[in-house]
Amino acid sequence: MQVKFCQRSLFFCLFALLPFVAERAAAQTVDLELVLAVDASGSVDDTEFALQLGGIAQGFRDPAVQDTISRGAEGRIGVNLIAWAEHGMPKSETGWHQISDRSSAEQFAATVERFSRDQNGATGLGEGIAAAVRSINQNGLEAPRRVIDVSGDGRETPAREYVVLLPQARAMALAHGIVVNGLAISNAEEDLAAYYRSDLQAGPGSFVMEARDYADFAEAMRRKLLREIEYRPDVTDAGAGPPRG
Repeated sequence: MQVKFCQRSLFFCLFALLPFVAERAAAQTVDLELVLAVDASGSVDDTEFALQLGGIAQGFRDPAVQDTISRGAEGRIGVNLIAWAEHGMPKSETGWHQISDRSSAEQFAATVERFSRDQNGATGLGEGIAAAVRSINQNGLEAPRRVIDVSGDGRETPAREYVVLLPQARAMALAHGIVVNGLAISNAEEDLAAYYRSDLQAGPGSFVMEARDYADFAEAMRRKLLREIEYRPDVTDAGAGPPRG
């Protein structure tokens, strides 16, 4: 009698797990899950926001970036762009795109260029990262590496109510095995890259790069994409800080 009960219990446990096994099996495998978390706060005017989008689009149109994607084990990556700003406000995003060749890279680049701005206000870095973590966890993709690429031109603004701030968001990313890299646009704050290194970057092989102003953003983003997609942790860069765990 006890044996039959154990057999039934085992059967029901296995049956209950079937949906999760099926979901896992159905997940699309990519080499990298990458969220581009873009600053749309009040310190970024419309021209500067457009320069960020243009730099990202230009990066994915770069033949070297496309070649690096195609040379991965799976030959494709998953990418989503999220614009963040005010604490407590929903973030806007492009949705996830799988990039594997010139055509899919161009499709994503065109989507980024057409992306409309509906964010403004305070510099809610923590909530931007938290939104990126949730996006990665819910995207239906599987990858050996998951990265949030934050670009911005300022420090986090103190919040007037309880929200997810940068220390909590950074811990959240680490708990989910997600690396956080930074691209500091230091036109307004000369020591912003140092702040990104000490307070924002997280995870093994994480790094920070710097663009002196928005005019430098496109080239910095291109180099950053190459480094994130190729993943060569021994590569050093003048704008990169030491890895932090």
